[in-house]
Amino acid sequence: MSADKAALPPPDRRPLGPYPPTPEMLAEPVPEALQRAQADRLRAAWRTPKGWRYWTAVNNTEVGKWYCLTALAFMLCAGVMALIIRLQLAVPDNDLVSSDRFSQLFTLHGSAMMFLFAVPMFEAISILLLPGMLGARDMPFPRLSAFGYWCFLIGGTFVLVSILFDIAPRAGWFMYPPLATQDEGPGSDIWLLGLSFIEIASIAAAVELIVGALKCRPPGMRVNMMPLYAWYVLVVGGMILFAFPPLIAGDFLFELERSLDWPFFDPTRGGDPMLWQHLFWIFGHPEVYIVFLPSIAIAAMVIPTVARRPIVGYSWIVLSAVGVGFLSFGLWVHHMFTTGLPSISLGFFSAASQAVVIPTGIQLFAFLATLLVGRVTMNLPMLWIAGALAVFTLGGLTGVMLAIAPFDFQVHDTYFIVAHLHYTLFGGMIFPVIAGVYYFFPFISKKMLSERLGRWSFWLIFTGFNICFLPMHLTGLLGMPRRIYTYPTGLGWDWLNLISTVGAFIIAAGFLVFVWDLLRPKGKQPQPPRNPWQAGTLEWSHDIPEEAWGVRSIPHVTTRYPLWEQPGILERMDAGRYYLPDAEEGRRETLITSVIDARPLQVQRVTGPSWITHVAAAFTGGCFIFPTFGYYWPAVVCGVFAGMAILYWLWTATARPPEAERKDVGLGLSLPTYVSGPDSVGWWAMWITMLGDATAFASIIFGFFFYWTAQDDFPPDGALHAGAGETALAALALAAAWGLVLLARRWNRHGAVTAARLALAGAALTAATGGGALALAVWPLDPTSHVYPAVICAIALWICVHAALAVVMHLYCLAGSFAGKLTPHHDADLCNVALFSHFFVLSSLVACAVIGLAPRLI
Repeated sequence: MSADKAALPPPDRRPLGPYPPTPEMLAEPVPEALQRAQADRLRAAWRTPKGWRYWTAVNNTEVGKWYCLTALAFMLCAGVMALIIRLQLAVPDNDLVSSDRFSQLFTLHGSAMMFLFAVPMFEAISILLLPGMLGARDMPFPRLSAFGYWCFLIGGTFVLVSILFDIAPRAGWFMYPPLATQDEGPGSDIWLLGLSFIEIASIAAAVELIVGALKCRPPGMRVNMMPLYAWYVLVVGGMILFAFPPLIAGDFLFELERSLDWPFFDPTRGGDPMLWQHLFWIFGHPEVYIVFLPSIAIAAMVIPTVARRPIVGYSWIVLSAVGVGFLSFGLWVHHMFTTGLPSISLGFFSAASQAVVIPTGIQLFAFLATLLVGRVTMNLPMLWIAGALAVFTLGGLTGVMLAIAPFDFQVHDTYFIVAHLHYTLFGGMIFPVIAGVYYFFPFISKKMLSERLGRWSFWLIFTGFNICFLPMHLTGLLGMPRRIYTYPTGLGWDWLNLISTVGAFIIAAGFLVFVWDLLRPKGKQPQPPRNPWQAGTLEWSHDIPEEAWGVRSIPHVTTRYPLWEQPGILERMDAGRYYLPDAEEGRRETLITSVIDARPLQVQRVTGPSWITHVAAAFTGGCFIFPTFGYYWPAVVCGVFAGMAILYWLWTATARPPEAERKDVGLGLSLPTYVSGPDSVGWWAMWITMLGDATAFASIIFGFFFYWTAQDDFPPDGALHAGAGETALAALALAAAWGLVLLARRWNRHGAVTAARLALAGAALTAATGGGALALAVWPLDPTSHVYPAVICAIALWICVHAALAVVMHLYCLAGSFAGKLTPHHDADLCNVALFSHFFVLSSLVACAVIGLAPRLI
């Protein structure tokens, strides 16, 4: 780039023109010919591919449908496993399945329900619904949603199919060591690597949803006007970011022990299996609320509609949802009361377990208040919500019982726990999700489900559920343990188990009715009204028949229920009298707004259909699946190709200098087409991703100090420490890489392009030097001999992998500078890499302090 071009003044990236729009501007008519031309251009830009190319679609509507149907299919597979389990337990001394096959069934049943249905179904529904609720054209990263889906499909199929080959995991969905670490065969590795692969999809979807809720709201929709569903998406997305990384860190340590014999959970070499329990349940208990809160969000959308009035206590509901999310991270020891913890810990976590009832109750009472002050129309979705409230309340009451440690001592690992868990999950998720399906089905497919079949399904599932799980409370109190594959007669369990089995098949009959209603042909059914429930939120502004563009024009919103409280908004949206009513360049675009007050900031061009998401997902899957069977070199090759696919995807589709710096978006407002830093969605995606990454790293550091506090000889006497000089060099080199990235960003913005390129090259070199020095520092250690060198090497390995990633990022920006993708005025990539560097340098310095200083000080 020439110095003259670099010295040009930067483009004005402020919004220009009147905002907010005046009533006179909104009333100005749009000629019908122009309306038709605009609609034709939008239709062409957002057209869904046909034929075999249909599977390249990235529209939130298509990806969301695939996600929902796949999660439903996985749930039905888990349900079949549950029926086999109940058949085995129907009578004493049964030999329908062997003990080993029974262990595989209950392990996969729990794993599939939690990892392949509960969390993915929330993300699937949110990808499908959230853009409509926000009046947005699509999510900010459509290809990321598609990539997450294909990862989910590959990983979920891999895990479930294992049972057909008798190699499924069999140590329980919690995979406690030493049973899981010493299990022969690939079952534990299938669980660890397969579900870690799926967790990537979950975190990718969480990043997409959080950024969408923060940055893709329509102009005027301040945070205190968002639909309650969007608030729940933010809370649950944040919980996923902080709950899944500890499990990923635990999986990382677990697989190092399984593959390389590093003894993190082996007490004979200083390890401690309790570390796995802490890491797992730091994930596992928030997971319950990750499952529960989205279903409450569905109720928060249905209840105002059936009550014909705005929700009561909007602010209290939001604060309560945030409170539940916060408190859920202080409850993980709720699952560890019988592990011998000190009494003061038991008291603290018992109180915290009971305290979470308060914000949960506030939400439920707000819903009841809305129904009491409204004019309720009892429809089919509300019937399912009522069933959910009844079942979940019972589950909550037994949860309070289990929060009392002495009672938990008596019923821990009995069928009382099974009953409590299912009352919580069915009431907290299954019933509300089905309510949401009946409520939103006209939005999704422009058809209505059957009222008659819906009521049959409800009463079969509701009745069968209580017949199945209510007796299990008594079965557990009579002493029946969980996870036993048979039992002798004469213990008082016989008739209770038979009743539970009958109830399970009644539930199955109800689900068959529901699935038939969902999938039966509806071609001859007339299309429903555009807003059949007379709701007040923006998703019901979608056209019937459906247009793939989302909304015809993006509205200016001033109320929480715009279809009720902003007269004429629907007609103005349809006529293109709001923002972005056209696609003159034939590109897919949506508006990006500010986080707090939703002021318009940018026209964001979003990515369209592509096969690159399939390629990236397939190679990423190979990177996780091959090590399951000990094929490490193919896994490395797949990792390289996955990285190349992702780099190609980023290079060709993101942060490219636009043809024009500004675009007229309607109503006299002109917005920039390129922004960087905190105004851009990419910067927020990087910030959110690195929060999750930092949480995983903190979990590994937690492991070091856990061993230090739990053992008297950590580090053991005479232990060999990591090299002090090499560790110091690593810290200096990685800090220098951070400083050079900051200099590169600064020099690039000031037009000193050559200096910026030299700084980026220097940053890549120093990051590589830092990673290499840290590897040399721990090279003499034997991580198989004791947990101390193992945890030191694990921390170093984590930093070295991130150093390699930093090198790739620095070289990517350097190549972008030479190719004209990164310029002084178009530096989004460099801003995002600088943000990564902030997190990485903190992690690096902490790691070097723990590796080089802490062992010598303690």
